[in-house]
Amino acid sequence: MNYLSINDIDSLSTWVKEAILLKKQSKKFKALGSDKTIGLLFFNNSLRTRLSTQKAAMNLGMEVIVMNFGSEGWALEYADGTVMDQGTSEHIKEAAQVISQYCDIIAIRAFAGLKDKTLDEAEEVLNGFKTYASVPIVNMESSVGHPLQALTDAITLEEHNFKNNPKIVLSWAPHPRALPHAVANSFIQMMQKQNAEFVITHPKGYELDPNITKDAKIEYNQEKALENADFVYVKNWSSYTDYGQIKSQDTTWQMTLKKLGKAKFMHCLPVRRNVVVADDVLDSAQSLVIEQANNRTYAAQLVLKKILESNEN
Repeated sequence: MNYLSINDIDSLSTWVKEAILLKKQSKKFKALGSDKTIGLLFFNNSLRTRLSTQKAAMNLGMEVIVMNFGSEGWALEYADGTVMDQGTSEHIKEAAQVISQYCDIIAIRAFAGLKDKTLDEAEEVLNGFKTYASVPIVNMESSVGHPLQALTDAITLEEHNFKNNPKIVLSWAPHPRALPHAVANSFIQMMQKQNAEFVITHPKGYELDPNITKDAKIEYNQEKALENADFVYVKNWSSYTDYGQIKSQDTTWQMTLKKLGKAKFMHCLPVRRNVVVADDVLDSAQSLVIEQANNRTYAAQLVLKKILESNEN
């Protein structure tokens, strides 16, 4: 069993309920991972993903190996038939097989380069390990998805939702840097499995991959989209059509308490205060960002638990 996409979840509601139970008894299954090792491979920086996944593995009794490929590993080659006489030192074929001998699960974090859409969507790092590793693979954020975050968000929504059909809004926000689409993509895919009124709002030019948004409602007027919202998830992303470009720096899209109304505020973190969202939103009782960060542990722990259990059968 791999966990590469939110679509690897067979029943989101069942997984969410199980994660909430796991949160209440996080050390109950410590024997499950005894004598097992997880390798966390980081091709990009991390705070919550690294620490929460490590904590999740420890809660299950696993040993943890962490490697920062950006500064510690050999530069990897992914293409078949390449004459490796340039910058890469090791091929994914050998690397994945070797790491599989050291680890029972491999978790990988490798962001989009935001320069070549075709290359990013090919997910060469994640899919390279999927192809050549002999152990399960977990996606800790790839070029196009962040399924651990999306499962976290589903858990957080369940804990705070008291309606049968809540209104949930995903709102773009300004950011000084071009950011990937992974968090937004997986959040949308997760929301497609929910019973909710779901709206995406962003300036024109920031439409995401139509193969992911599908028939989701898109509203270009942010204030109209936010009317009567129960939850507002704020995230920046760069242009998909003009791939990786910043099309707008419209500061009026920053989330404020006035816009938020009575809704709960969500963000995956890290977040730039007073650029993406105002201080008084983050510091208010309506903000769920710290609870989301805490739930990262239990989302990861549930995924690892299911993988360990599937390998026992």
